[in-house]
Amino acid sequence: MSDKKYIIVTGGAGYIGSHTVLALRNNGYHPIIVDDFRNANKDVIERLESLLDEEVIYFSAACQEEPRLRGIFSQFPIHGVIHFAAYKAVGESVEKPLMYFDNNFGSLISMLELIKEFNVKHFVFSSSCTVYGDPKQIPVDENSPVSYNSPYGFTKKVNEEMIEQFIESVSEIKAISLRYFNPIGAHESGKIGEEPDGIPNNLLPFITQTAIGKREELTIFGDDYDTPDGTCIRDYIHVADLAEAHVAALNYLADANDRTTVVNVGTGKGTSVMEMVNYFQEETGVDLNYRIGNRREGDIPSIYANTSKANNLLNWEAKRSIREAISSSWKFEQFIKEFRK
Repeated sequence: MSDKKYIIVTGGAGYIGSHTVLALRNNGYHPIIVDDFRNANKDVIERLESLLDEEVIYFSAACQEEPRLRGIFSQFPIHGVIHFAAYKAVGESVEKPLMYFDNNFGSLISMLELIKEFNVKHFVFSSSCTVYGDPKQIPVDENSPVSYNSPYGFTKKVNEEMIEQFIESVSEIKAISLRYFNPIGAHESGKIGEEPDGIPNNLLPFITQTAIGKREELTIFGDDYDTPDGTCIRDYIHVADLAEAHVAALNYLADANDRTTVVNVGTGKGTSVMEMVNYFQEETGVDLNYRIGNRREGDIPSIYANTSKANNLLNWEAKRSIREAISSSWKFEQFIKEFRK
């Protein structure tokens, strides 16, 4: 019997997934990527291999392909599963709710069936701070009221509840749902980062794509919010810190008394859109072409995390700065422009 701790990482070729694969390997785990590459580039695998200086185990499969996944689970002694695979764009979920329900619920059900069948003891779920909706008080902690501003947010909260009810029905399996705030940044090498298909949904890729000339201008959606500079405030967390939180979550589950819990993963600090623009210009020396536009439907004025639970329960805290995240994202944007030539 192998003493290697194999971790299945669904969506492991994606933005957060690929950074988590590196963090897992660097902490002695053996990640197995399961990804059908509908939202990721296959060349991420070769870039991961160059960073790790070893072959990466991966399978091109969707979570709902249960017979195919059953073969993967049969092939390795699986220590745990980290489940990233999901659709994640708020706006798209409003336009295509059934697509989001089918994928985000269906993929989770498949994974829970498989961990039960193969008696996999540890399950880490990728949730989101969107479950807090427009919070009345900030920072938000895990006991803050939940609400749904979009079908995407609805799927994340229902997924959490599905996991809790599933855990009650089985013995020995333990699960944790990590409610991420706003991941930004890239690996320090600049070789992996956020590379969205089409128009970016997130702020920093839009900034870097505008700076490099891929986008004509950045639109800041509203400067009349009830915030110090009028622009929206978010809790931006470096993706490398977020990746390490998944390792901490796995370590925690090995000895946890609670069989299921939810944990915020953020920095505990809010940064405005305009501050991000200014930081980028200061860090890179690039003047950004931006304009103030109308508010965007669904945007809330401000949210950031109370991270006490993550700090105490997981023995984890965010270490990297916004400026480090910006510099690494800009490095990645320049790398990927040359890489795609």
